[in-house]
Amino acid sequence: MISLLALAAAAQEPEPLPCDVSPATVDCGDVPFFGPSQPEIVVTAARVPVRTQDAPASVTVFDAQRIEALGFTQASDLIRLAPGASVSVSGGQGALTQVRLRGAEANHTLVFIDGIAFNDLAAANQPRFETFTADGLGRLELVRGPQSALWGSEAIGGVIAMESPDPLGARRIAASGEIGSRDFRRASGAFTSGGEDAGLSGTLAFTRSDGIDILGGGAGDRDGFQNLTASLRGEVRFGAFSVGAVGRYVQHDIEYDGSDPITFQRADTDDESDAETKAGRAWIGYGNAQTPWQAQIEAQHLDSANRNRLGITPINESYGRRTRFGGQVVRRLEFGSSRHVLIAAGEHEEEEFGTRDLQFGGASDRDLQRSRIAFVGEWRAEWASLLTTDVAFRHDDFSAFEDATTLRLRAELALGSGITLVGGYGEGIAQPSFVDLFGFGPGSGFIGNPDLRPERSAGFEGGLRWVRPAFWLEAVAFSNDLTDEIVEDFSIFPNYTVVNAPGESRRRGVELSGEWRPRDGLRVSANYTYTDTAEPEGAGTEALREVRRPEHSANVTADWRIGPLTIGASLAYVGERIDRDFELFPAPRVELGAYLLASARVGYRISEVLEAYARVENGFDDKYQDVVGYATPGRSVHAGIRFSFGD
Repeated sequence: MISLLALAAAAQEPEPLPCDVSPATVDCGDVPFFGPSQPEIVVTAARVPVRTQDAPASVTVFDAQRIEALGFTQASDLIRLAPGASVSVSGGQGALTQVRLRGAEANHTLVFIDGIAFNDLAAANQPRFETFTADGLGRLELVRGPQSALWGSEAIGGVIAMESPDPLGARRIAASGEIGSRDFRRASGAFTSGGEDAGLSGTLAFTRSDGIDILGGGAGDRDGFQNLTASLRGEVRFGAFSVGAVGRYVQHDIEYDGSDPITFQRADTDDESDAETKAGRAWIGYGNAQTPWQAQIEAQHLDSANRNRLGITPINESYGRRTRFGGQVVRRLEFGSSRHVLIAAGEHEEEEFGTRDLQFGGASDRDLQRSRIAFVGEWRAEWASLLTTDVAFRHDDFSAFEDATTLRLRAELALGSGITLVGGYGEGIAQPSFVDLFGFGPGSGFIGNPDLRPERSAGFEGGLRWVRPAFWLEAVAFSNDLTDEIVEDFSIFPNYTVVNAPGESRRRGVELSGEWRPRDGLRVSANYTYTDTAEPEGAGTEALREVRRPEHSANVTADWRIGPLTIGASLAYVGERIDRDFELFPAPRVELGAYLLASARVGYRISEVLEAYARVENGFDDKYQDVVGYATPGRSVHAGIRFSFGD
């Protein structure tokens, strides 16, 4: 990579790119894209921000306008509306929530919030989606397909990035309050106070509900939750340099029904769990997308803790800590009619994990550590406005596993009239979690396997994209194969462990998506996904469908602003799925029925600063299960008011 940068230094200095992007500005001149609004920018499909239409991956973006119009409480409700995304909730709102992208596993999605890696070491490397609220989000990006060549472990199915409001270029204060079904209460506040060179933004949100009886029998107690989320972000620019920092705090408490310790059957228990996450990131940067050179160094830290209780009696605790230092150098240049971006990056990461049994006098307490060093290179090129190529590779030097190198290749060929042929190849990797390797503790029934290997994925995608000023359409087919899949092994019943499965598990599918903007202020988006998944084939047995992945799913989403009225609405169809009933041995497969979720929000601006609104979730009162044995909420009705001042 050093030799590439040396070559770049001798090349011609570039003119400004057709669409120049910096952390605070978007300037694309008169290039029309999706109607009269500014072009959408995606920041996680490459190591530098690019326009959505130029993104070297399949991308879905929820901007602040759509997030506000839909009014969802949970970020997972937005994710459910994206193509290729399957969401499973183990009960009511705030309960354990898993996301699977393109048929991948629940721990195969890498999540960033304000650039901080938020996969939770205290939760087996899974993102804690139930703790991520939609309040205070400025945007949400979802990048599908293996992205480990850019972002490392856990990015097998894709990457989800959430951002708080940009602190620069706006001055605004907003506050809202809401009440709803099942003693739902919600309050949030946000501010942005920034000029072009310095700014500060902050959000504070609180949500609670008495919930539902998640076993669904009607005789049990209601299992509620509450969530407190706060963030603060600031940035200062002086000349070509910038300095920034962001911090986030999440406190999430959930009640749930566990299992009887004697019969191992689901039971109406007083189990409670609280998850606490503290995270921060700081960076120093030089240059932007208009300068030939750009560089940044950063440090980030995430500290998470999970505490489980039965009533007031502590059961166990776990903690996870991740510290990461990184740097990146970008060089932009031109050779004749071609434009090039060369990127070199490096990371060093330290991870810590620990458990406290609390019931056995600390005899099984453990404190574990591991680390990795990674080197990343990316070369992005535009060849005479006809062909765009993107090549990325990454080498991870793991302290606990064999080193790994991952690759991503992408090409887009303009065919004219706004039609582009897209295609690519990507590889992914996921480390075994500390829990997979070493178990959790006595009483859990789970025994770790220290001989596990990382999971690996490789796959292709290809399709067509058609972009016009008022609409866009995209059709993409994908195929990914997972090797060394970590699966549960019940051969040591009544305990169980995990092993690397032989063979490959298959993920195939097609995603159709589009958006139409017939007039200013109105957007209608729709998508359909077909997903065919199969577990690894056993000796002489047929490969079975993977659990909790629907073969068919579809979504329609709209937001409309007309005068003082704001309307947001969505329909989410989830087809039949397979699940396992772990209440029975040996966990037989059962089929979960299809369902349709209808949601809507209508807001009316009474004055320049005050809006009254009402919204409904599961408007058709559909009865469904995402996870076998766990009920989900019926129709919910909410009402609220919202104050906003400034830009």
